Amino acid sequence: MQDLVTDDYKTLPHPTSRLDWRARLLLRSMEVSGWPKVSESDVAKARRDLRMMLDTTSIWRPVARVQQARIAGPKGEIPLRIYTPLIKDRAGTMLVWFHGGGFVLGDLETADPTCRALAEKSGAVVVSVDYRLCPEHKFGDGVDDAYAATMWAFRHARALGCDPSRVAIGGDSAGGTFTALVAQRLRDSGGPRPAAQVLVYPCTDCSLELANHDPAVAQLLTWDTVEWFAGHSHEEENRTDPAISPYHHEDLSDLPPAVLVTAECDLLCTDGEAYAVKLRAAGIPVAQRRYDGQIHGFFMMDRVFPAAREAHRFVGRALRTMQPVAQPKFDEALRLPPSVISLTPLQRFAKVAAERSPLMVAMRLGETLMSNWSGGLLRRVGTP
Repeated sequence: MQDLVTDDYKTLPHPTSRLDWRARLLLRSMEVSGWPKVSESDVAKARRDLRMMLDTTSIWRPVARVQQARIAGPKGEIPLRIYTPLIKDRAGTMLVWFHGGGFVLGDLETADPTCRALAEKSGAVVVSVDYRLCPEHKFGDGVDDAYAATMWAFRHARALGCDPSRVAIGGDSAGGTFTALVAQRLRDSGGPRPAAQVLVYPCTDCSLELANHDPAVAQLLTWDTVEWFAGHSHEEENRTDPAISPYHHEDLSDLPPAVLVTAECDLLCTDGEAYAVKLRAAGIPVAQRRYDGQIHGFFMMDRVFPAAREAHRFVGRALRTMQPVAQPKFDEALRLPPSVISLTPLQRFAKVAAERSPLMVAMRLGETLMSNWSGGLLRRVGTP
């Protein structure tokens, strides 16, 4: 684990292929078991496989309350899930979270363990956003959803027991991209100001010029996978457009303080660290930490990686200590809309039993592997 501060990201230690032994074991077990490759899957299967992987590698944590909501967005309703921790921060901190998945994969379920962990470590109410995905929707539709959900969170912060001056936004991977884009849009539109932006191994330059091009560094998130994501999300877009790549915005001043997490064995390690350098040059405080031997995605896999649990604590501490930011006056009488529904304890127990019990996880894991083995066999014998 390294705390990194520099004026030139090129002077930082290069990302390496020196994997943590747990990462080596995970990658080897995926290879031996025939775990399906994203780049060889269709979208629906890749989405199921990601959910299965995280059910296996993440820890489920209890929270005090879970609420479901559907809010109005520019292209239709946006599903949200709201987590109130068992021990709530007295300052009323809120975190709006955008899940990862290359703009194509991920949903409220894949983000569920991470949101629970962040709620526990920070004491913040966490609002998870189920933004629109490519290829069914355009890249910009997901950004619009993220922005609309953030505005909703600010307006309803007090109704959720939070302080609008202590609202942070954050996300991992593609969610980190959306975090940076939303922070820039809020500033440019004169909207409310997040107290912090949490960027977990983000892609801030979708042209990938800032990525590390050593193939040995591309662990789990491989170049084949990156091209698969790009082909389903913004293949025909100008990837250096600031509306897609926040690194290329001409003005990074007056943005929220940043909390950056990167992984040493990740092709996006240099991307996130280059963005941190550019933020600092614009006068933005950045708390930055690189995790040695870790791979892209480790932050979500806290059952496997102790470094993930340390990264959760790092982000949690940053959220607890962030400075409040004065906001526009919102309607103090604003109440939560009827679409916000709290799950009962029985509903929560039934959900865990149905989705996270060892038996159900084992059954779905077997189904995933058998599906991949049978598909590989058909391809080898030439069956269409």
